[in-house]
Amino acid sequence: MGKAMDQFTENATPLGLYDPQFEHDACGIGAVVDIKGRKSHQTVSDALSIVERLEHRAGKDAEGKTGDGVGIMLQISHKFFSKVADELNISLGNEREYGVGMFFFPQNEHLRAQAMKLFELVTRKEGLEFLAWRRVPVDPDAVGQKARDCMPSIWQCFIKKPARVSKGIDFDRRLYIIRRVFEQASNGTYVPSLSSRTIVYKGMFLVHDLRLFYLDLQDEDYESAIGMVHSRFSTNTNPSWMRAHPNRFILHNGEINTIKGNTDAMLAREESIESPILQDDMNKILPIINTSGSDSAMLDNALEFMVMNGMDLPLAVMITIPEPWENNKNISQKKRDFYQYYATMLEPWDGPAAILFSDGDVVGAVLDRNGLRPSRYYITKDGRMILSSEVGVLPCAPDNILMKDRLRPGKMLLVDTVKGEVVDDEKLKEYYASREPYGEWIDRNLVRLKDLKIPNIKVPSYTGEELTRLQKVFGYKYEEIKELILPMARAGAEPSGAMGTDTPLAVLSDQHPPLFNYFKQRFAQVTNPPIDAIREKVVTSTSVYVGAHGNLLEDKPENCKVLKVQNPILTSTDLLKIKHMNVPGFKTATVSINYYKNTSLEKAIDRVFLEVDRAYKDGANIIILSDRDIDEYHVSIPSLLAVSAVSQYLIRTKKSTAMALILESAEPHEVHHFATLLGYGACAVNPYLAHDTIAQLIDEGLLDKDYYAAVDDYNKAVLNGIVKIASKMGISTIQSYQSSQIFEAVGISKDVIDKYFTGTVSRVGGIGLEDIQADVEAAHNAAFDPLGLDINMELADGGAHKFRSGKEEHLFTPQTIHLFQKACFTGDYKASRLHPHRGQHGCRGHAPAQSAGLQL
Repeated sequence: MGKAMDQFTENATPLGLYDPQFEHDACGIGAVVDIKGRKSHQTVSDALSIVERLEHRAGKDAEGKTGDGVGIMLQISHKFFSKVADELNISLGNEREYGVGMFFFPQNEHLRAQAMKLFELVTRKEGLEFLAWRRVPVDPDAVGQKARDCMPSIWQCFIKKPARVSKGIDFDRRLYIIRRVFEQASNGTYVPSLSSRTIVYKGMFLVHDLRLFYLDLQDEDYESAIGMVHSRFSTNTNPSWMRAHPNRFILHNGEINTIKGNTDAMLAREESIESPILQDDMNKILPIINTSGSDSAMLDNALEFMVMNGMDLPLAVMITIPEPWENNKNISQKKRDFYQYYATMLEPWDGPAAILFSDGDVVGAVLDRNGLRPSRYYITKDGRMILSSEVGVLPCAPDNILMKDRLRPGKMLLVDTVKGEVVDDEKLKEYYASREPYGEWIDRNLVRLKDLKIPNIKVPSYTGEELTRLQKVFGYKYEEIKELILPMARAGAEPSGAMGTDTPLAVLSDQHPPLFNYFKQRFAQVTNPPIDAIREKVVTSTSVYVGAHGNLLEDKPENCKVLKVQNPILTSTDLLKIKHMNVPGFKTATVSINYYKNTSLEKAIDRVFLEVDRAYKDGANIIILSDRDIDEYHVSIPSLLAVSAVSQYLIRTKKSTAMALILESAEPHEVHHFATLLGYGACAVNPYLAHDTIAQLIDEGLLDKDYYAAVDDYNKAVLNGIVKIASKMGISTIQSYQSSQIFEAVGISKDVIDKYFTGTVSRVGGIGLEDIQADVEAAHNAAFDPLGLDINMELADGGAHKFRSGKEEHLFTPQTIHLFQKACFTGDYKASRLHPHRGQHGCRGHAPAQSAGLQL
């Protein structure tokens, strides 16, 4: 039974190279909607026909008998369930005066009985009348053997609406509370839907199995005005009954690449969020997100929470997946103000996506801001909307087509079956943008960094030997200054270099590489096209918002009381303005990440946590982590470790939306450094030593440029580099990229990852805190000799970008190239046999590896 349970519950566990956080989909979607709300079985049958024609978008096993998942969302058919009620000898009342739940129970009879009893108790405790259970009639022979092996026991329940509760969303809120209480008390049962308006039939099928498996769907009495279908192609994942779509509000084709940061932020909001509707029941429905679900399921959790707390479903989708508004000159000011207001509280859920959504009254569809998933639709003269991933999924006479179009990036298509109309995207968004004076609220509350006054305080800087000493402490190499910092400050762009790297992994290097080097950027493959960040600049945004997040569930002016930063790479003057900003609603606190040399790194990090807590209690909402004032006796926590550790601590203590992190550090100077810092929780970074190094280059005559212009160009190069890195994962905004952890750690121990980089993919172990501390202190000792002896104040060459004898190992050394050329030109077989051995030995960096006997 345990094996079966794993296949349809959400408790997937990592195994080998599999990790449940990679649960993404690349699927087929479709919908048939009667615009006037007329219910018929034809709508149900047509929706099933659509999904049956999306077989090319559905995954299946090697035998071709078990699918990745297929499902349908329908309105609850009063005609059908009235007939069922007569068979069960119960009275349902009128339409929408009862709720219907779909349940995937364990096959074990004892466990199933326990779960059923628990649900009945929860229902009655919440003041609702439980009516009956119904075993859903199914045909197990319609599905493959693998699906049967893990098939749950599928049941429906019926719950009566109390007279004191209104129909629709009010009743659905009570059902939502019941479901959340039950889910937290019961392991091993999954609830696909529990509503008075919609129901979900789904499972681990081939596309043609859905109609055959669920006998309800074959009944002519089952009528609906809405039919939304989904065929799943799971990428990098295992198929399961639970992970089939639709979810409770949405079905989704695509990937949410920023899911880690999105869910962490949503969970952190639990500490401070206040609901005007469900505040008294908030403890029953938390946590907002079930983090063991797929990215689609977690998005559904977030939307459901917002809707149940009073937000319209179209509005919730609009602010979660916003259109590109910041650089769009064709957008109205009113709509721009609307998007900016919500951007101060909620980061976009970014990634390629086509999403269908419904609450049983409205049906909508939206694409991501880049339009990276296809979606086309017809409006027919007989009052139907037909939408799918592609055309041709449902026969439609040409003379019956009123209009046909495709869904456009960031645009929303909405059908309101209650009003009987198709709502235009512009009209819909103007309606929501006009509900409150968002522009006035922003003008009065939003603070822009560029508008802050520069305090009459000297900006600290380093020169001469003091500068060189700090460069040595923080791992600067002469090569990095010459090959990276100088070209970036000169041209405002990253220098071009050869693709790939032939140096050892950081964990195998003997050069004490910085912690940044242990993290590798993840990038999109196959199903997830990268964005051209240069030519598609209109969809990108580099703005970040610093300060405490407002209350997402209640519109009010003070929600947008945040600091807007256009470029998260700060000059020292920018940071000085933030440190000394005298604006009501903002309070900054500087926390040193330096520690006394003989202290353990773990204790040093714990001390930082205590200081952050103290600042929080004092009312600070901007924390500046600083490594200034390094001296002979004090060492700095690696900036990436400090940022991620504090960020994870704030997430665990649910303070991350109440405080923003800014880093003031000498360590970062390469684009990858900044990308990791933002990716692990920093809102902004001030690389003061990199900027002082630019001043040194100007003083030495190596850079003929005004200092401020050079720093601006360097910052611009860094920012463009980060945007490029984000775009490789299909992410368009720095706000979404922040805290998204789009990296894989290679060579760091599980203990360090779990405690300080929680949620980061790490498939192999590696160094612990002691090793990290040893690397830090090795660099410190190179600048401050512990014996008090004179030290060499020249910077090391480096050798990472270009081969240097005695420095970083390379796969392609001059000797290797010489042997390879000799083998090619002379046909010397012995020389060719030496090449693989030398290459492998150089790449390992520590011990020789045995040749695998490859013939080159």
